Amino acid sequence: MTKAKKIAAIVGGSSDEVEAAFYEALQNADLERLMACWADDDEVVCVHPGGPRMIGLGAIRSAFEAMFNNGTVRVRPEGVRKIESLGSAVHSLRERIELLTPEGPIEAVVIATNVYHKTAQGWRLVAHHASPGNAREPQDITDTPPVLH
Repeated sequence: MTKAKKIAAIVGGSSDEVEAAFYEALQNADLERLMACWADDDEVVCVHPGGPRMIGLGAIRSAFEAMFNNGTVRVRPEGVRKIESLGSAVHSLRERIELLTPEGPIEAVVIATNVYHKTAQGWRLVAHHASPGNAREPQDITDTPPVLH
C-alpha cells in the first residue's frame, strides 16, 4: 500500500499540539489530518478497544477509514497525564465517547495511551492504545496518598 502524502498536522509542533490535532481529526472524520499526526514509520502501532494490534500506516489508515465511514467520532479527551523525556512523550488519558444506539446516545469511557516521538518532521504519534474503561471511572490512583492533616 502506498503511503499517504503528509500534510501539516499542527502549527508549532509540541506533543500536546499533535494530540489536539489527532482528536480534532477524529471529531471531524478528517482522515488526512489524522494520518498526518502519525510518524512516517513502518512500526507505528494502534489498538482500538477490543480490537487487534494494527502495525503500519496502511493498517491504521484502513481502520480509521472504516470507522469514519460511520461518521465522525464524538470523543472528548480528559484527565491527561504526561511523561516527557528527551525525544519521547507518553500521554495517558480518558476518552469520553458518545455512541449512537437505537435507544439514543450513550456515553462510553475509553482509557488511552498515546506515545509521541520527536522526529525530523516534529512530534508525531507512534502508538495509540485504547482499552474499554468504566462509566464510573474512579479518581486517578497515584502512589502518593492524600494528606489528611
